[in-house]
Amino acid sequence: MNYIEILRKNGLLREINEPIDIDLQIAHAAYIEVKKEDSKALLFTNVTDKNGKKYPPVLTNIFGSKRAVELLFGVSPQNVADEISSLLKPKKPKNLSEKFDFLSYLFKMRKIFTKKLKNRGECQEIAYFDNAVNLNDLPVLKTWKRDGGAFVTMGHVYTQSLDGELANVGMYRLQVYGKNRLGMHWQIHKDGANFFNEYKKAGRKMPVAVGIGGDPLYIWCAQAPLPKGVFELLLYGFIRKSPAKLVKCLTNDIWVPQDCDYVIEGFVDTAKFELEGPFGDHTGFYTPIEPFPVMDVSAITCKKEPIFHATVVGKPPLEDKYFGWATERIFLPLLQITVPELIDYNMPENGVFHNLILAKIKALYPAHAKQAMHAFWGVGQMSFVKHAIFVDENAPELENFDEFSSLVLNRFGERSLLISEGVCDQLDHASPNSCYGGKLGIDATADYSQDEAILKLSDDELLKKFKGVASEIYELKQYKLETKSPICVVKFNKNRLVGEIFKDLLALKEHFKILIFVDSTARLNNPYMLIWRVTNNIDALRDVYIKSERFCVDASVKDERDGYTREWPMATDCTREVVDELIKKGIVKDDPELFERYEIFG
Repeated sequence: MNYIEILRKNGLLREINEPIDIDLQIAHAAYIEVKKEDSKALLFTNVTDKNGKKYPPVLTNIFGSKRAVELLFGVSPQNVADEISSLLKPKKPKNLSEKFDFLSYLFKMRKIFTKKLKNRGECQEIAYFDNAVNLNDLPVLKTWKRDGGAFVTMGHVYTQSLDGELANVGMYRLQVYGKNRLGMHWQIHKDGANFFNEYKKAGRKMPVAVGIGGDPLYIWCAQAPLPKGVFELLLYGFIRKSPAKLVKCLTNDIWVPQDCDYVIEGFVDTAKFELEGPFGDHTGFYTPIEPFPVMDVSAITCKKEPIFHATVVGKPPLEDKYFGWATERIFLPLLQITVPELIDYNMPENGVFHNLILAKIKALYPAHAKQAMHAFWGVGQMSFVKHAIFVDENAPELENFDEFSSLVLNRFGERSLLISEGVCDQLDHASPNSCYGGKLGIDATADYSQDEAILKLSDDELLKKFKGVASEIYELKQYKLETKSPICVVKFNKNRLVGEIFKDLLALKEHFKILIFVDSTARLNNPYMLIWRVTNNIDALRDVYIKSERFCVDASVKDERDGYTREWPMATDCTREVVDELIKKGIVKDDPELFERYEIFG
């Protein structure tokens, strides 16, 4: 498929011919573009670096809207979900015609399986080996000022089990260390890491290949949360109704899609690790420097006229918003196998997906929602979810955040809460321990509120009273005052622990229900970014306080006083000088309202 032409014909591609640098400029332009309501894919045709070196074109934001996703899939994600649902719950054919239709459908299903080609593919029209291999000739982007270097951000990484029986494709960030060394940031829970452990135990080097470009659906499949052991390209065949056509790499035994723009081949020495990072990741924060495996590159192959694909991660909303939308729709039927009463779910992009999930279920008995939360936390990548809010079948639509939140706050009470512990995303920074921490569930399928009325005050009146009890507090804003459980967001100077301040504020408990403490960098009038900040910054076991039907959440920066011994990360903020230069070139529009809404500069 000519996906660039499809986007162009539908007004979803913007071609930029001005000179632009791979160091920060392309990433910043893409980062701002995808936050616009009418965002487009960006094709940069005049790519350079500070030394004037010329590079092949770079394409970003290819999945930059729901319409782009539908066009690149060739079908609505909802239609894919409906087809999966019909397969999971097949209807008995009523007549001979329906039997033939079903048999015909099953016959077509043979096309979901990958097809291995004997000859070279388009991705191998040009090949570089040995001393000719040079990753620095690729337009690999540096995204953020404090990043440890340039990172491949949209590579689909192909690996296989030690016995060659299982194949996997995942999407990981890949740091360029030199002309022939590429970092492999596969996290501890990923299939790539599981295969790595097999090779390590056997004392063997691990073959790896990184595809860049080609059919955009490879990229989405690489991040699809399929069960362990299922090759993601089977999902490609299911959606396309045509098999992914693979060719064997030239220097190892990995098979890759024949139409990739680039393929990076090599081997990982399982006995060697190198410090990777820091990197401003999809959480909107920099992840720390940690040791990860490294691939020694044995070959780079490409098309005659390749295009380098990249994505940008950081504060929401970004391209993963639309990745996540497709994933939500397509995987709903599979989640309903585990939780049959599940009606729908939503993972808001400002909860960076794994930090917050909203779900609607048909609650059949008391604590049904809490049972379903445990089921979610035990299923594949859903186990990384930190915060879950469940409502009943009569609740507002999950995307109607205003009405949804009002319902939850009108039913909220101590008995609503489930605080647990489990695995979390390795990129999560709030938990005291890497890879596991606290989880919070809120059951709003029933009314757990108390009849006690809150004596509501204006922000100024409440602030004055709070200051009289806790001088550290210097600013606050209340939300949802019309509900039984208003939320009061508080800024403070952290001279004392939040738990101590909350204890003192209980003297004024008739004036509040839920307190959320944030640090000085938060903007209290920006609820979208407050949700991003709060869901990122809390660990439920440590940061939630409950007393006498009053609730307090500590979403401030943690340090040793809180028992937090890791280094708290900085947020990903654009470099103002870079954005100013892009504005001067006419690549980015000077839009102070958008910059403020999404805290572009922190």
